Amino acid sequence: MPPTRTRSRTARLRTSRPTALLAALALLLVGLVGLTGSPAAAAAAGPVLDRNFPDPDVVKEGGTYHAYATNGEGKNIQHATSTDLKSWTYGAADVLPALGAWARPDRGLVWAPEVFDNGAGFTMWYVARDQASDKQCIGVATAASASGPFQPVGSGPLVCPAADGGAIDPASYTEGGRRYLLWKNDGNCCALDTWLHLQAVSADGTATTGGAVRLIRQDRAWEGNVIEAPTLVKRDGHYVLFYSADSYADERYKTSYAVATALEGPYTKAANPLMTTDTFGGTVIGPGGQDVVTGPDGRDRILFHGWSADHSRRALYAADLGWANGYPVVNGSKVLYQAENATVHNAVVRAAAGALDGKAVGKIDFADSYVEFSVFVPTAGAHTLTVRYGNGSLDGSAQTAASHTLTVNGAAAGEVAYPYTGWDNWRTVAVPVELREGWNTLRLGKGAFFTELDSAEVA
Repeated sequence: MPPTRTRSRTARLRTSRPTALLAALALLLVGLVGLTGSPAAAAAAGPVLDRNFPDPDVVKEGGTYHAYATNGEGKNIQHATSTDLKSWTYGAADVLPALGAWARPDRGLVWAPEVFDNGAGFTMWYVARDQASDKQCIGVATAASASGPFQPVGSGPLVCPAADGGAIDPASYTEGGRRYLLWKNDGNCCALDTWLHLQAVSADGTATTGGAVRLIRQDRAWEGNVIEAPTLVKRDGHYVLFYSADSYADERYKTSYAVATALEGPYTKAANPLMTTDTFGGTVIGPGGQDVVTGPDGRDRILFHGWSADHSRRALYAADLGWANGYPVVNGSKVLYQAENATVHNAVVRAAAGALDGKAVGKIDFADSYVEFSVFVPTAGAHTLTVRYGNGSLDGSAQTAASHTLTVNGAAAGEVAYPYTGWDNWRTVAVPVELREGWNTLRLGKGAFFTELDSAEVA
């Protein structure tokens, strides 16, 4: 990517969630920071296709899932197939062997395909360099089968707002018998804002039928100067707009989301990203370019790319995707739960220097004192609970360890032991917990001596 671009696919290699008792909007605004499931979670265990396969899109035809990716290995568009979203077979053929006449014949500039069943076959939206404007724009191709080959349709690009930097990252959404195209103006090519747009198109996606509506743009510090890669789904009565943000080229790339009660918004962003290098504990580097698909068991999966450790490729990952009151939770990506947002009984929320949000829970000093977290996991099994705490307890004049009792879903689960740290000197300890799929209740109660709580993390 040129230095002025945060996510131009030319040089990429184409080389605190609160408790369940809070209202859904409050849940969103505190922000899901991801969630880690069992150690066998696909995203944590490794890629499902360990080769360069960036910006994945997945569609199902019969019992076969077809994945498509940005150019690579001499192909305009890469293609792979699977029956379970876990084991993939890489295709030898270029499923888009020729570009539209409007496009510069440069494979390195062909990015981010989107394929969908149009009722009579399959439509592909792809990104290429418009020769007239010298900007990346969205074109159309069709095929009888998801395996291709796809043939270009139309004499020009489908969407090409040259004054806004062009258009990239197409995605499809249907509702009420109408199809919509989501896309991003490639403003970071030209020091412009990057907006995600929604635009009505024909049923087969070969023509626009309405004007573009702006949904969201980059406006958070952690987004850098770009948001992109929209994916729209509807769950539990509201729209969830996934997107990627920041520099695609390294560990800063991440995935987040925004929600709305109406298709055209307004959309409210999550306070924190959903998937980052850190929320995966470094097991996935720069997770982004996501797509959401229903697995063979009827449950949602999120597929995305992440950099290899040697930074030579962006491989394909898959993870279970759950919905906590309609908000996304990704297996393999941690969620941070602030103690002050949990259920606090006979204890005190106080301002606390050095605590993550400047608050902590203290005075957990009585037999009936506790802090109770409601946590959501999309996959049952072994998890790790990490508690951020401060312990300034003294036994006489001697510094001493302290503890809390731990219950999981109402059953005793041992204790959490806290080495001495001093007050307002925050450290973490971790203990194993067995959790069921969906919502779980974790309670930390009075144990030996005294400890204050800043946060808990499920991983």
